[in-house]
Amino acid sequence: MAYTGWYFSITVCVIYLITATFNLSKVFFALDQFKMIILKILPVLLLIFILMVVTNYFVNPKTLTKYMGKNSGIKGWIIAIIAGIISTGPIYMWYPLLNDLQKQGMRTGLIATFLYNRAVKIPLLPMLIIYFGLTYSIVLLTSIIFVSVAQGIATEKIMEIIE
Repeated sequence: MAYTGWYFSITVCVIYLITATFNLSKVFFALDQFKMIILKILPVLLLIFILMVVTNYFVNPKTLTKYMGKNSGIKGWIIAIIAGIISTGPIYMWYPLLNDLQKQGMRTGLIATFLYNRAVKIPLLPMLIIYFGLTYSIVLLTSIIFVSVAQGIATEKIMEIIE
């Protein structure tokens, strides 16, 4: 498991070498596209890195366990819901931070709830209301929130069985 990243990187390099033997221009095109993608996501990567540093500095395991640990209660669920709703950026950029928080004691159910609530996008709410109406929007958002908690509880139960 620890070498998975290396295996993937080596496999990609081998594929690039094989492709280069047949069509070098495609390799340069792919590398150019890769560079453009990296430049686009670099600001988000830096933001997540900064958030991880700040989290590690200010959030100690004792505090995290209190608010989002095994005995966090309803406060933990509320924090996970609100954090999921207000979080921005690509979801995959949150994985390292959530992994770090999980290692410090955050409940897996709260992580699932956080990820589920990322479906609620505050900037898009006015458009949702315009296209579908206020009643539908309220029902949908309420459903997402309640199902996210159910999903979090289910995730915790499944993880208890697996571990």
